[in-house]
Amino acid sequence: MTESRVVLITGCSSGIGRALTTALARRGHTVVATARRVESLAGLEGAGKVVKLALDVNDPASVHACVAAALAEVGGIDILVNNAGFNLVGPLAEVPLDDVHGILRTNVIGVLAMVQAVVPHMARARRGRVVNIGSMVGVIGTPFTGAYCASKAAVHMLSDVLRLELEPFGIDVISVEPGRVRSDISKNARVDLGRYDREQSLYRPWVAGIRRRHGASQVGPTDTAEFAEKVARKITRPRPPRSVRYGRGSLMLPLLRRLAPGSLLDWGLRRAFGLPSRRG
Repeated sequence: MTESRVVLITGCSSGIGRALTTALARRGHTVVATARRVESLAGLEGAGKVVKLALDVNDPASVHACVAAALAEVGGIDILVNNAGFNLVGPLAEVPLDDVHGILRTNVIGVLAMVQAVVPHMARARRGRVVNIGSMVGVIGTPFTGAYCASKAAVHMLSDVLRLELEPFGIDVISVEPGRVRSDISKNARVDLGRYDREQSLYRPWVAGIRRRHGASQVGPTDTAEFAEKVARKITRPRPPRSVRYGRGSLMLPLLRRLAPGSLLDWGLRRAFGLPSRRG
C-alpha cells in the first residue's frame, strides 16, 4: 500500500484523530476527517488533501450521509479508522447507567456502525483496511474507569473477530492499542466528582483517587504527533501488522499482565489510586 489512499477517520476534532489526519495527509493520502461539528475541524486545510464532513457515529442517518458524501467526493474509501470515543470516570458500583449506555454506544456500537456502513464498499473492491483505536486499559483494567476499560476491551475483541470475518473479502483489520498519548481524553471525559464526594457515596473516602485517575492518562504522555506518525506508517504498509502498540507504557503493561502475579498487579493498581486492601 505505497500509493495514495483514501482514509476516513472518525473523531478528528482533537487529539489522536486530528494528529492522524495531519500525518496521513502529509504522507500524500487523501483524508476524510470527520467530527460531530465540522467547524471543530478548522485548521486542517494546510495538512494536505483533507475533506471535512460532519459525522455522529451514534446517529444512523448521520453515518449513512457521511459515507455517501465521502464516496461522492473521493470515489471510495480504502482505510477506515475508528477513533471516535470518550472516557467515563467513576466507580462501577455507582456510575450512572445512562452514562454507561452512552459510552458503550459510542465506543463500541459506533465502531460497528461505521464498519457496517463502509465494509460493503470495500468488499466490492476486494480490498480495504479497518483500523480500530483501542487502548492499553483494554488490556489491563484500572480502577474508576471500568466502563471505558470494558469498551476498549470490546473494541480489541471486535477487531480480532472482524479480522477473521473480513479476510475473505481482502480486508485487513488492525488494532491500535495506545499507551499514554497526549490528548483531550481527560478534558473531555464524563466525570462528576461531586457525586462521589457526597456523604451517601461508598467511595467518598477515595474521591482523591478518582480525581487522580481522571488525569492519569496525561501524566508523562507520548507526544501526539510522534504517535500519529508511527501509526500512519504502520497502517499504510503493504503488509500491515495485526496490532500497533505505541505510547508510554504500551510495551511494559502487556508484559506485566502476562508475567506478573495477578495479586501483585491488583496491589499496584490499588496503591496507585488510593484503594485499601480488603478491610484495610
